[in-house]
Amino acid sequence: MNLSQKSTENVDYMIEKIKEKLKVLNIGAIKSSHFDEEMYEELKDIYDLVIKKNHFSPNEMQAIAEELGNLRKNK
Repeated sequence: MNLSQKSTENVDYMIEKIKEKLKVLNIGAIKSSHFDEEMYEELKDIYDLVIKKNHFSPNEMQAIAEELGNLRKNK
């Protein structure tokens, strides 16, 4: 998968992988539809960080959740 290209499919893929890696229990809390391609680079940075790490402290999990929240589309 070429994540250097901005696309809805890539946003979907990255969100799913982030949820898997973080073992998100409330799967409905993070949906790819909450994000758009405008914030693609920021989302990609979070994805890269999450994929590289094997373990996350509670503080890291909180920080990642907050960053994802900041990237969400305005409702």
